[in-house]
Amino acid sequence: MNNSFTVIIPARYGSTRFPGKPLVELAGRPMIEHVYRRACASGAERVLVATDDERIAAACDTFGADVVMTRSDHPSGTDRLAEVVERERLPDDAIVVNLQGDEPMMPPSLVRQAASALAERPQADIATLATAIRTRDEVFDPNAVKLVRDHLGFALYFSRAPIPWDRDGFARSGEGKLNAGYLRHLGLYAYRVDFLRRYPRLDEVDIETAECLEQLRALWHGAKIYVDIAGEMPPPGIDTPADLERVRKALANAGN
Repeated sequence: MNNSFTVIIPARYGSTRFPGKPLVELAGRPMIEHVYRRACASGAERVLVATDDERIAAACDTFGADVVMTRSDHPSGTDRLAEVVERERLPDDAIVVNLQGDEPMMPPSLVRQAASALAERPQADIATLATAIRTRDEVFDPNAVKLVRDHLGFALYFSRAPIPWDRDGFARSGEGKLNAGYLRHLGLYAYRVDFLRRYPRLDEVDIETAECLEQLRALWHGAKIYVDIAGEMPPPGIDTPADLERVRKALANAGN
């Protein structure tokens, strides 16, 4: 079995909540460099940064990253990946891991785990990771995406709502049971290239729009998504400027 994989890091400058986020300084380096180094440490055969911005491309050039310039009109990071695999002429059976450009603390082992989970399951189009939910607040947090798997580990559904719904537990006390098997999705994906080539042609669907979760488009159109339980819990990424100080402290404590 061939376990080689490529990591693609989509990096946009024009984030609505945090413009210029990939270039923000963390421990003396731009954030995109931290993400790139994590990807390289995963054992990936290649690591590519996909961007539509010359400032990000110039920063990547200073630390030797390979950059693929993409269009600026992609509706999602997955569509950006689809352009990259065409430009790079990757074979249909190749595996690509999508590592978000705002994950400077992502453990390299999880990048490798997602790729291996897909390589070991030829029937899957996508592999991703999840972790157990430990608190009631997380169950009800709409920013924490929940999921339900079948007996083989394939995703049945993803939602921002509490799933599975503990009917009797919530009816009796409003508390529910954390032992109902709640899982939180981690936004790290491995794709087969042939699926990435098909993805831009898939119509957007109502459940995807309602939940604001693009993986539901893949499920609705029949894609098989394998969900592995993460070997460790990654620190949160950077969504807003308020997250910066927390990550700076974490990097300093880690000696980066």
